[in-house]
Amino acid sequence: MRMYDLIEKKKTGHTLTTEEINYMILGYTNGEIPDYQMSAMTMAICFRGMNDKETLDLTLAMRDSGDCLDLSKIHGLKADKHSTGGVGDKTSLVLTPIIAALGIPVAKMSGRGLGHTGGTIDKLECFPGFTTALSEETFIHNVNTIKLAIAGQTANLAPADKKLYALRDVTATVDQMSLIASSIMSKKLASGSDIIVLDVKTGSGAFMKKSEDAKKLAETMVQIGTMAGKKVAAVITDMDQPLGNAVGNSVEVIEAIHALSGHGPSDLMEVVYALGSKMLVLSGAAGDEASAKAAMKETIDSGAALHKLAEFVEAQNGDPSYVYDTELFEKAAYTIEIPALKAGYITHIEAESIGIACMTLGGGRETKESKIDLSVGILLKKKCGDLVKEGDTIALIYANDMKKAEIAKQQILDAYAIGDTKPAQSVMIKAVID
Repeated sequence: MRMYDLIEKKKTGHTLTTEEINYMILGYTNGEIPDYQMSAMTMAICFRGMNDKETLDLTLAMRDSGDCLDLSKIHGLKADKHSTGGVGDKTSLVLTPIIAALGIPVAKMSGRGLGHTGGTIDKLECFPGFTTALSEETFIHNVNTIKLAIAGQTANLAPADKKLYALRDVTATVDQMSLIASSIMSKKLASGSDIIVLDVKTGSGAFMKKSEDAKKLAETMVQIGTMAGKKVAAVITDMDQPLGNAVGNSVEVIEAIHALSGHGPSDLMEVVYALGSKMLVLSGAAGDEASAKAAMKETIDSGAALHKLAEFVEAQNGDPSYVYDTELFEKAAYTIEIPALKAGYITHIEAESIGIACMTLGGGRETKESKIDLSVGILLKKKCGDLVKEGDTIALIYANDMKKAEIAKQQILDAYAIGDTKPAQSVMIKAVID
């Protein structure tokens, strides 16, 4: 078997066999197949596509290129959640303690952020001492005892995907549906959970700008997971403006704590309830989504979800007192108010621009080596549909560098559109695929 022949085969529109895909992924991971041949193959896939069987085979080959977590020692069905990413997306910080408080084991592997803000791990590190560098034994013990653990992805989890994604990123082959779906699902399948709920974002602040593309990606990932023997569902959610009001790291953690205390923004809670309801129904803990949502709300009303967050933080060496007193979090040196430049309705907030403004402040990474400032961020005081007068505060900037703050201020002003007519309320849950 030669890689040259496989490139030719795909270039001419033929289907690759399981054996051929396994040969290709193993050879590329081991360095036997060079970058230039794999980039030719990914371009051929972009033009010719892959069928369902090829996409599954590619996913499983990448899953099997490294370690697969054995979670069989965890009692019951294990649940995991993945988001395709967005601005202000602190959903995991709210969702996972709620689900754990209801007795469903949540065994989650998360990464650091590259882009607008930190990832889930960066945000959790706002709690002093918190670590995601857990041994397999500690990870399993924590899930069995408190029903929740979040660990950093191991270096050898789906290494083929890491190598292939880096290549796609520089060869204009990122936006092919089978390649995107297999990249995400290879890591989720290697993480070992039985239940996978996917939050597929769509809109100006999402990777998938168009709803139809988000739907196609969701359907592809659900199909992969189901064919691999997992219980999978996807919820397509709106990302035309930032989720919630806080964008940053510590500011998002504080908003998540407020949400678990019963004071969460309505858009954030709608997404949390939609994802959590699917988790509970798939696990068999709830018969339908209405009873699942009621059970989730009860964990917030009773304080059980907030207590579970504190328990989880403490179990991973963090300081749980921050959960009960958010004033303890490190504050940025400067708070700058941003005024509305004219009166009218907020008709649009360009989510991606808000994310870039947060990165300008130091709240995100431009490269893997960038150091994140956990204390900086943005708090949106006005969102789409709100009526403002000229001079009203539409957002707050938390900054440690006034030069960066001035640049971010202009980026935020440019992100806001104000008009005379109140816009239609956006629909947060676009579709559910299961």
